[in-house]
Amino acid sequence: MAHKTVVTWTEDLAFDVELDGHHFMVDADEKFGGRNRGPKPKGLLLSALAGCTGMDVASMLTKMKMPFDKFAMEVQGELADEHPKCYTDIVIRYLFWGKELDRDKIEKSVNLSVDKYCAVHYMLSKAATLRHEIVLNPS
Repeated sequence: MAHKTVVTWTEDLAFDVELDGHHFMVDADEKFGGRNRGPKPKGLLLSALAGCTGMDVASMLTKMKMPFDKFAMEVQGELADEHPKCYTDIVIRYLFWGKELDRDKIEKSVNLSVDKYCAVHYMLSKAATLRHEIVLNPS
């Protein structure tokens, strides 16, 4: 299976992105000549990571019949000081809310995702140090 995206320049530093029938815009900050009309491409890597691992975890927890009221992820990436200014360290925080949370099942699903199933995690781990933490019922 292959994926294809078509990215078309619109004006300044803005591009229309078409991916699997979905459209969105990417743009640069005003200080770099853009107009900040969409997310920056580098940041989308962090969103892709969260989406990929999140889908794995939600799917596995559903199969394990482990209920949760809410599930979110915070992903933070630190950039290198020198060009090409790629991410050097990335931390994924898995946040779960619920009354019947089973830490063992959550840890198993997160570990399977980051160690085996999430291709975005695998690809980014070739360029950066990735770590994760699990937080149950954060305030």
